[in-house]
Amino acid sequence: MQFGAAVLAAVLDQNVPEGTTGLLVGVSGGPDSACLLTALTEAAALAREPGPASSARRSGFWPVRALHVDHGLQAASAALHAAAAEQCRRLEVALSVASISVESGAGVSIEAAARAARYRAFAAQLEPGECLLTAHHAKDQAETLLLQLLRGAGLKGLSSMPLRRRFAAGWHLRPLIDVPPRALEAYRAARGVTAFEDPMNRDARFDRVYLRAHVWPAIEERWPGACGALARAAHHLADAQELLDLSAADSMRRLRDGEALSIAGLRALGARERVSVVRHWLHDSGVTPPSTLKLTEAVRQVLTAESDHLPTIVWGEHALRRYQMRLFVTAAAVPALGAPLRWPLSRGARLELGPGLGTLHWIEQAGGLDGARLPQLLEVRRRAGGESLKVGARARTHSVQHLCQTMGVLPWMRDALPLIYAGGELIAIGDLWQDARWRVAADAPGFGCVWENAPALT
Repeated sequence: MQFGAAVLAAVLDQNVPEGTTGLLVGVSGGPDSACLLTALTEAAALAREPGPASSARRSGFWPVRALHVDHGLQAASAALHAAAAEQCRRLEVALSVASISVESGAGVSIEAAARAARYRAFAAQLEPGECLLTAHHAKDQAETLLLQLLRGAGLKGLSSMPLRRRFAAGWHLRPLIDVPPRALEAYRAARGVTAFEDPMNRDARFDRVYLRAHVWPAIEERWPGACGALARAAHHLADAQELLDLSAADSMRRLRDGEALSIAGLRALGARERVSVVRHWLHDSGVTPPSTLKLTEAVRQVLTAESDHLPTIVWGEHALRRYQMRLFVTAAAVPALGAPLRWPLSRGARLELGPGLGTLHWIEQAGGLDGARLPQLLEVRRRAGGESLKVGARARTHSVQHLCQTMGVLPWMRDALPLIYAGGELIAIGDLWQDARWRVAADAPGFGCVWENAPALT
C-alpha cells in the first residue's frame, strides 16, 4: 500500500462527519504525526485544485490547527516540543501546547496514566464541531490487539481502536489506522519529513515498547503479513461488537422506563443478554461500566433481591440501584441536605441548599402559606423520619414517607428534600407540598416556594 495526500484526502472525504468545523491534529514531534500533518497540508492544497467535487472541496477544506501535549515525563520533552513547533512552522499550521501532569506512584501504569491525561487535554482543547486527528497506524492497531489479548479483554477491548468515534465536543478520527508503517516510512523519506525520535519509545519497561522490541520482530519474521492480518482481525472484531451493540441498543429501547430500565424486561432476557443490555445502557448514560465480572454479579443481585429490598452496587463514582421494578444508575454518593439552614420569609429571599441540591426562593402565590402567622425566620432541615403533612383541607394527615411513595420519590433522594419548618411545625417540603393548616384562602395572597435546579427525584 502506498500512502500520500490523495490517500489521506479519500479517507477524510469518507469519514470526516458532515458539519465538521475544523481539524485538530495531535502532534508529538515524532515521525508519525509529522507525516500526518505533512500529508494533511498537501491534501488541503489538492482540495483547492480544479477537479471533481468532494466533501473536502465543497467545504473549501477544513481549517487545520495542531496541538502538542507536553507530558513533562522526561528530559526530551523540550526537544519533542521544539520538533513539533518546527514542523508546524514549516507547514504554516498554528500550534497550541498543553502542559499536563501525569499521575505516578505505586501500582500506577505510567502508559495508561499518560494516555488518559493526554486525552483529557485533547478533550479540553477540542472546539465544538471539530475533529481530532491522531496518527495511529496499522501496526499500532496490531499491537493494541495483542496487548488487549494479553490483558484478557472482552470483545469491545479486542475491537481495539476505531477509525472514527464520538469524542468530547466533536469527533476523533484515526485516518492512518489502515496504513502500514513501511508506507509511512516511504512517504517520510520521499517528502524529507523531519522529526524527533522519542527516547521513551525505546524504554522496554513499557508494555508496548517491550512488545515492539522483543516480541514483534519474531512475529514478523515468522509471519511477515502479521501487521495487516491483526489489523484486519481487529476490524472483524469491531464489526461483531457493532452487531452486538445494535442488538443491545434495540433491547435497551424496549426496556427503557424513563431514565431507568425495566426489571421485568431484564428478567425476560437471557443472562448474557441482560449484561450486554445493562452495559450498553451505562455507556449510553455516559457511565463507564465496571468489569464484566462485577457487572454480571451486579445484575444478578438487582434481579434476585427480595421485592422489599433496595439493592445498591457501587463501583468507583457510580452505583446501580433498584426501586419498584426499575433499575437506576446514580452517583455513588447521592446529594443530601447537611446542617439545618435559616431562611428569611420575604418575597425573593433565596436559599442555596448545597452542591447538587439547587436553590429555594419565595414568590407570591394565591392560596399559599400565610405570612401573617409565620415567623420571619424559618428553618430548612433534612428528613429525620416520622414527619407528616396535611396537604389538603379535607385530606387526611399523611406521613412524608407515604407522600414520597405516592409521588414516586426515589428512596435515595429523600434526604435531599428540603423540609421547611416554622418553629417545630413542618409547613412545606420544597415546592412539592404545603400543609393546608398554614395556608390562606384559595383567592388570598400568600407565600409560595420555588425550588430551582432541583435534583431529579423520581
